Amino acid sequence: VHEIKSWKELRERLDPADRRCFAFFHPVMEDEPLIFVEVALMRDVPTRICDVLEEIRDEINPEKTNTAVFYSISNCQRGLQGISFGNFLIKSVVQSLQIEFSNIKQFVTLSPVPGFRKWARKRTNELASNIDLNSDLQTDRDLEMLLRDYFFNSERSDKQPNDPVARFHLGNGASLHQINLNGDASKKGINDSWGIMVNYKYTLKDLEKNHESYQNKNQLNYSNILKKWASS
Repeated sequence: VHEIKSWKELRERLDPADRRCFAFFHPVMEDEPLIFVEVALMRDVPTRICDVLEEIRDEINPEKTNTAVFYSISNCQRGLQGISFGNFLIKSVVQSLQIEFSNIKQFVTLSPVPGFRKWARKRTNELASNIDLNSDLQTDRDLEMLLRDYFFNSERSDKQPNDPVARFHLGNGASLHQINLNGDASKKGINDSWGIMVNYKYTLKDLEKNHESYQNKNQLNYSNILKKWASS
């Protein structure tokens, strides 16, 4: 999801005590994972990917953290695309981290919104062009309106969310926790979604209930803050 440009960057994602990587393997392919997830142990829910991936940072004692952040979930085998191992992997990781660290109380993602800008331009090129020209997205009413439509008004025949990442996490039983402007300032992040990123929250006691309400009623589960925002 987030490009690794060197062996040094790879070590920075795997080696520090406040970083974890979990993967599913199969006996037929012993040396290659089917899917992996990168995890950052942090003191709060991050809103920007640079806070997770910054090159120079102070390593945190895992015992002093309270939040596990899933920031990159990558399917490694082209032939298995469309098969959702991620569902089982994330739930397994949550359980494993709870056993290892009793201090971890929150399990969230920091997720991209890969199709939003393309959707917005197809929906209304004029508003999308206006957003391109606005240097302060925090005050952009056009962007706010389009975000509401994108996440809360499905245009699909099955009435599931427009966003594929939302369908994945909400289908797993997560809730939509927070939408973050200026979350990803990389060229790819800007091109995909004007830099917007999303936190999805995994609460173990609610996963089954959320999953059932999503699958059976197309009910979106989201935080109280977003409920107010969506209805305003």
